Amino acid sequence: MPHLSTISALSNRIGGGSGLLTAWVGMSDPIIAGQLALEDFDAVTIDMQHGANDITSVRLGISHVTLAGKPTIVRIPVNDFASASRVLDLGAAGVIAPMINSKADAEAFVSFMKFPPVGQRSWGPTVAVALTGQSLDDYLVKGNAMAVAIAMIETREALAALDDILALDGIDAVFVGPSDLSIALSNGANVNPGRADVIDALDHVMKRAHAHKKAACCFAPSPTLAKDLAKKGYDLMAIGTDFSQLRSGARAQIDIARGRA
Repeated sequence: MPHLSTISALSNRIGGGSGLLTAWVGMSDPIIAGQLALEDFDAVTIDMQHGANDITSVRLGISHVTLAGKPTIVRIPVNDFASASRVLDLGAAGVIAPMINSKADAEAFVSFMKFPPVGQRSWGPTVAVALTGQSLDDYLVKGNAMAVAIAMIETREALAALDDILALDGIDAVFVGPSDLSIALSNGANVNPGRADVIDALDHVMKRAHAHKKAACCFAPSPTLAKDLAKKGYDLMAIGTDFSQLRSGARAQIDIARGRA
C-alpha cells in the first residue's frame, strides 16, 4: 500500500513552531521502533551514531514505523554522509547529521541528501519509490522536498557558523544536541543540558533558524524541557531515548509494586 502521505508528513508538518515529538531509538530490534510508532509520537528517530543500529536494522525499522503510519528520521554516524543517501533510498523521511561545524560540512551533507541541482544524491530509491507509490519521475521531482536535511548544532564552531549553515540551500532544519553543547560551552567541565548558557544558546538557535525560515529541533532529556521548548516555538523535540524510557518505566512499576510510589 502506498505511503506517500506518511513519508512526506515530516516535510509537510515541520516548521512554524509545530512542536512535533519524536521517539528516539538506539536499540536495534525493529519491533521497538514499530511499537513506539504506535504511541502518540509524530515521528520515530533511529540512531546510528550512538545507538546499536546498522543499515539492516534501519531498513527493518523504517518498514515497521512506516506501517504504523509515522515518518522515520535517521541519525547517521559522524561524517558518514553517504549513509544519508542510503537511508533515504530505504524510505527515511529525514536525516540528522551530527557535528555539522561549518558551511563546508553542511555542503557535504546536502550533496548526499538532495538530487541535482541542489545536491549530488545518487539515484537508487527503489524501496522509497515503492513505499510512496510514486513513479520514478514523480519521485525525482518531489524527492528533494520530502527529504528533510537536519544539521546538528552541538559545538562552539557550529554556533559561530550557524547563519552560514542555515543560509545554505538544502539545509531544512538544525538540531541542537544540548548535552554535547553543554560540554563544549563549559570547555569540558561538565555535562548539564539545563544550564543557563545552554538554554540561552537554544533560544538563539531557534530565533536564527526561524529568521532563515528553517525548522528548529532539539534533543530534550526530559519531557518538561520538551514542553518548554515547544512553548517557545521549537518545531521538533526528541524526548529521551528508548533505553531511558525502558528503565524509567520499569522503575515506576517496581515502585508501585513495592509500595514506594
